[in-house]
Amino acid sequence: MSISEYLLLALSSLFVIMDPVGLVPLFLAMTPKDTVAQRVRMARMATILAAVVLMIFALGGKWVFKLLGISLPAFQMAGCVVLLLIALDMLKAKRSQVQESQEEAAEGMAKDDIAITPLAIPMLAGPGSITTTMLLQGRAEGWPQQVGLFFVIAVVCFAAYLILRWAAHGAKRLSPLILKIVQRLMGLLLAAIAFQFLINAVQEIMGQTVSK
Repeated sequence: MSISEYLLLALSSLFVIMDPVGLVPLFLAMTPKDTVAQRVRMARMATILAAVVLMIFALGGKWVFKLLGISLPAFQMAGCVVLLLIALDMLKAKRSQVQESQEEAAEGMAKDDIAITPLAIPMLAGPGSITTTMLLQGRAEGWPQQVGLFFVIAVVCFAAYLILRWAAHGAKRLSPLILKIVQRLMGLLLAAIAFQFLINAVQEIMGQTVSK
């Protein structure tokens, strides 16, 4: 896989699984009494923290695999299931409980500051995002792609910040219908990405079998 193909896969995978567009209604619902400045501050803090968390998992992904004795194909297959569950809920235009539970969302409604929890963790950097990051780190070939993954994490988190910032300024102009259409399209793309990880795992297993 070339560096451009890898970066495109990483960018699309992380952006779709993080789903900042689908997060907009929850973000606004959890900050009904906050000013625009407060919403922007929480969005900035949450996306920075999410980037740090994902970079930590990107840095230690292969070490975790070795420590637990897990092969990359096995993790790809497990990751496919996680991503597919999230994709199915996105196709229904709703946030998956794999990304955050109803209890976590309800807790956010009652909190004065949602930046760290539940906005950063687990809504932005949750099980789905972490799984995707570790899968991408496992697929990286050489240091250019490994460095590229960190760049992609920063870009996606910055894009999430811009979307939440835009929502904070223009909440009244947001169309729920458009948000649902975008979320369904992203769910379809995520389902395709999930199956691509499964195909990669099967191909790698078959390649190892043939080489033996």
